[in-house]
Amino acid sequence: MPPADVAVTEILRAWRRGESGAEDRLLERIYGELKNIAAHYLGGERAGHTLEPTALVHEAYLRLLEQRGVDWRDRAHFFGLAATMMRRILVDHARTRGRRKRDPGEMEPLTLTVRAGPEAGILDLDRALSALAGPYPRPARIVEMRYFGDLDNDQIAECLGVSLATVKRDWQFARAWLRSRLDAAVETP
Repeated sequence: MPPADVAVTEILRAWRRGESGAEDRLLERIYGELKNIAAHYLGGERAGHTLEPTALVHEAYLRLLEQRGVDWRDRAHFFGLAATMMRRILVDHARTRGRRKRDPGEMEPLTLTVRAGPEAGILDLDRALSALAGPYPRPARIVEMRYFGDLDNDQIAECLGVSLATVKRDWQFARAWLRSRLDAAVETP
């Protein structure tokens, strides 16, 4: 494990033990990386998107602070959970915007086949990931960790306790499954 990963792992363990200042040290260590991940996801959104990378990072970090009972194994485990938090925040944000934009009689309800704007993409992905997670939880988790957590295959393998070959195979399967599901949703009249 690289020294930076070891440092984050040690800070996470100190945080779990309740050591004073561990939260601040953790934020200093991981803030830039979380902000880069958030900027990456929000970079493809329309101009003037109401959720900024800084707000996404802060909300995810606040939710992670609530996770005191988690037995942090390492940096990859932390970023895996951060990926879950960011996904939930982005989906919640898109749903909230969709509710605010709808006025009865003016817009159709958002479904997999109705594109109500840029945020519909994250909702479509969330629905497809949820459908994938039912029969195939590990591939869905791998997509979540790669897409929302920006973890590489080695980090995911370590976090999930599986081989690198398993991560690669599950990633290929999940990409094909999701592509098929999302393409079918777009093509449906």
